[in-house]
Amino acid sequence: MLGAVAGDVIGSVFEARPIKSTDFHLFSSRSTYTDDTVLTAAVAWAILEDRDYGSWIKAFARRYPNAGYGGTFYQWMQSDSSEPYGSWGNGSAMRVSPVGFAFDDADAVLSEATASAAVTHNHPEGIKGAQATALAVFLARQGHSKKEIRKELSIRFGYDLSRTLDSIRPGYRFDVSCQGSVPEAVAAFLESTDYEDAVRKAVSLGGDSDTLACIAGGMAQAFYRVIPDFIAEAVKKRLPGEFIAIIDRFGKRFPL
Repeated sequence: MLGAVAGDVIGSVFEARPIKSTDFHLFSSRSTYTDDTVLTAAVAWAILEDRDYGSWIKAFARRYPNAGYGGTFYQWMQSDSSEPYGSWGNGSAMRVSPVGFAFDDADAVLSEATASAAVTHNHPEGIKGAQATALAVFLARQGHSKKEIRKELSIRFGYDLSRTLDSIRPGYRFDVSCQGSVPEAVAAFLESTDYEDAVRKAVSLGGDSDTLACIAGGMAQAFYRVIPDFIAEAVKKRLPGEFIAIIDRFGKRFPL
């Protein structure tokens, strides 16, 4: 799950300052974790504890209330009610990577991805985005080729993964929907040559950069099996100790 968190931290600088290039400094004084990291940690913790995704997502969000949540999620987080609100936003996909690392068959991955999404994002597109992201992580972890991953996601979810990044990038804009960001993040992973390249390519689309890089980063970690030490160290310096402990415990419980 560190791959997703690192993507979030690297992309955080460019969420409000989109770029259309892979040529940028990975870290700056403004690099930080966002809601993507908080909720990824919440999902990982839920898997480690009791799979009560809704309760832990709400608890972690309340513990870190200034991480940049969307308005509707923030209302849900503060509310005494835990009813989902029909979102198709990419929040379901940005937090789901631990599911792909933790479960050992596709049906379980799809079921748990649905459970983690549906506590808030119970719109069909919200569910689909979470399932596609988690399944891509799972398939990558299982050693499937990029060709196989592309085919499976295209057939199962109807995403157009034939587009190149060069064709997507010029007209792509900030998009917080699952349907407008998950396929693009997958494309960044599919065209990448290593972990760092996947994150750079995701950011270079010029959209919801932290979330695109978070989604692509989880897939890239599962596929390439390694995150450069300098990236891991720079990211951990920017995380609360609680998150580092969760990442370490999760990695020991579910090693690649």
